[in-house]
Amino acid sequence: MGRTSRKKRSTLANRAIIASAALILGGGGLAAVNVYASAGEGSSGPSHSRNWQPVRQASTIDCPEVVNEIPEVPGPARTEVDRELAAMDTQITDAYREFADRRDSMARDPDLARNAVLDPLKARRTASIDRIVTAIGRSGQRPRGLGSLAPCSMRADDEPQAPGQEASQDPSQNPGSDGPDDGQGQDQGQDQGQGQGQDQGQTGNGPEDSDFVDIQSVQPNVDRPARLRGASRGTFTTECGRNQNGKFNPDNVIAAPGVSNGAHHMHDYVGNQATDAFSGDDDLAAGDTTCRNQGDRSTYYWPVLRLQDGTAENDADADGGGRDQNTGAIQTPSQVTLKFAGNPTGKVTAMPRFLRIITGDAKALTNGDANANASWSCTGFEDRQLKDKYPICPEGSQVVRSFAFQSCWDGQNTDSANHRTHVAFAQDDGRCQDGFKAIPQLVQRIVYDVPPGPGFAVDSFPEQLHKPVTDHGDFINVFDDKLMRKVVSCINDGRKCR
Repeated sequence: MGRTSRKKRSTLANRAIIASAALILGGGGLAAVNVYASAGEGSSGPSHSRNWQPVRQASTIDCPEVVNEIPEVPGPARTEVDRELAAMDTQITDAYREFADRRDSMARDPDLARNAVLDPLKARRTASIDRIVTAIGRSGQRPRGLGSLAPCSMRADDEPQAPGQEASQDPSQNPGSDGPDDGQGQDQGQDQGQGQGQDQGQTGNGPEDSDFVDIQSVQPNVDRPARLRGASRGTFTTECGRNQNGKFNPDNVIAAPGVSNGAHHMHDYVGNQATDAFSGDDDLAAGDTTCRNQGDRSTYYWPVLRLQDGTAENDADADGGGRDQNTGAIQTPSQVTLKFAGNPTGKVTAMPRFLRIITGDAKALTNGDANANASWSCTGFEDRQLKDKYPICPEGSQVVRSFAFQSCWDGQNTDSANHRTHVAFAQDDGRCQDGFKAIPQLVQRIVYDVPPGPGFAVDSFPEQLHKPVTDHGDFINVFDDKLMRKVVSCINDGRKCR
């Protein structure tokens, strides 16, 4: 499934996805309901609900998933459905701003939260859902039951996950999850967010001091997978710079095509310089690239990292910046490594051109960590990886964030409606699930020279509170056929190529 050109972007089928997990207000207080459905920048999975315990104080807004409950969207309805799903993302961001401005008052008066934030948000979401149902109904069967997903709620960012809602350990059931013992999901400190409104960063919406941990206090937790006979042991490294030229935008052409500021946070871009919300395949194929080998016009992007030291940022009054509560000076990485690796059990096959992959979950705070794939560490300590904490590195050590992308492909599609199910992580034994093929695995490693201690954060959707678990990476393959053949040959032959 390829992409259309800019002129035909109105036919794009991909959809922006909004947060899941919800709480409901009732009885004059907060009563929790956990709705598990991964979302953020695409996800999959069923929704479940279960009564849970009261929360101490709300600090963020949760809304149930909508996109995964929508059936296949007919072509004529895609433009309107895409537009309404993106609008719903903006609605929750706007509601969070209203909540953040009046958080203390709402903590004292739950009725104020309901009347000033939740009820108006429900009305806007209901209108969008009605328009989605109508659009689909014009050329297909009207979806049923979407109206029940309109209400949103509030909860504390340290609200525990409800019993029975733990993430599955089977990667095939949680696309985007790297399985149980991959060195990226260690529970380093579960006491997140113990003082709402304290140590909340420059904007008052995170991160907190408790979101940081001294890397020297973390035990080594990385296991190197065994490689079987016939494994593809080579690597191919593409050199595309560090975004020294400063290409930024708050778009996300994969998860929110055709929507300006679809991410509500700023992205770093290396590689393809034509990438924005409206880029189709033809635009990317013709775009300039920062990659040394001009056969690689791929798009590599991730949320920027900011230093929160009171320094004025250039985008304080811009979408994706200060308007979306992302503050601080954007940091240019000191090093970016983009490496493609093999499979521990066999050979890899070529990626299809224009394959799109999202790894991690931009809304993991509210969705749970089933699709989280962030990995944080420090130079000199990379046998110790963190998933839900930022590292405090000692003097002379630099912060490292890395992503190991999904490395199994369904053999047919370059994207999927939830941007997850056309690719998957290898199973625990290194093999791809039935029907999937091993492809070169992109591993991104991004290094920053920032002062030791708390005081930095990645950009996020405002309601995600700049938590480290929300980190994510995005990739669109625009290798030409000749260079992709070289990538596969190097990896399968066990060579290290650049």
